[in-house]
Amino acid sequence: MSLYRDTGVVLRVQKLGEADRIVTLLSRRHGKVRAVAKGVRRMTSRFGARVEPFCHIDVQLYTGRTLDVITQVQTLDAFGAPIVGDYPRYTAGCAVLETADRLTAEENAPALRLYMLVVGALRALADNSRDAPLVLDAFLLRAMGYAGWAPALSECARCGVPGPHQSFSVQAGGAVCHRCRPPGSTKPTQETIGLLEALLHGDWPVAEQAGHSARREGSGLVAAHLQWHLERQLRSLPLVERKRSAVVPEPQI
Repeated sequence: MSLYRDTGVVLRVQKLGEADRIVTLLSRRHGKVRAVAKGVRRMTSRFGARVEPFCHIDVQLYTGRTLDVITQVQTLDAFGAPIVGDYPRYTAGCAVLETADRLTAEENAPALRLYMLVVGALRALADNSRDAPLVLDAFLLRAMGYAGWAPALSECARCGVPGPHQSFSVQAGGAVCHRCRPPGSTKPTQETIGLLEALLHGDWPVAEQAGHSARREGSGLVAAHLQWHLERQLRSLPLVERKRSAVVPEPQI
């Protein structure tokens, strides 16, 4: 029996037998790990609530023949409660977890950068410090950068001519100049392109000033670009609520 320890985020769970679950983790050192949590569906389980989606945990496992087995769990961050209690944040969080799961097709392959992106996105959603759709789009853009699919925004995706450009083609890889523009390209506003660049580079003051139409258009481009490269639709993305969070006015003194 080979024991090892790691920190990770629970991406999803599946029932196994009458009382067990298969837990899919994105871990710091081992990448995606699928492990059995025995007896967690019983009322007497010691760590059943600690191996639910959105949980950031310190976990000890031992290597099994087909699946590893979880033996100890300690909660590092309980992101679940504040996220699940708010629909926009919950749907955005589900899209974050599903994207991370899809981008780590190979198990036990280190994915430290993606792990840090997931933890940062869930922490921002749980803290409610930023607008949930913006957090999701920033995560998706940076996750695509991790996978090598980041859209070209400041130069033509085909010839590399510096922008700004007025057309965007998912198939071509992002913004395209008028000479390289393929049929079916869209024409997003410059505000939308500026928003995507701000989200990609973490310029939140600029991103948060973007209007509602630019946010919706940018979200559509990000989702289309991601799903084109994944070659499949994410089930959680159509459920994401894109309404802009209301700003609570400060009390007058």
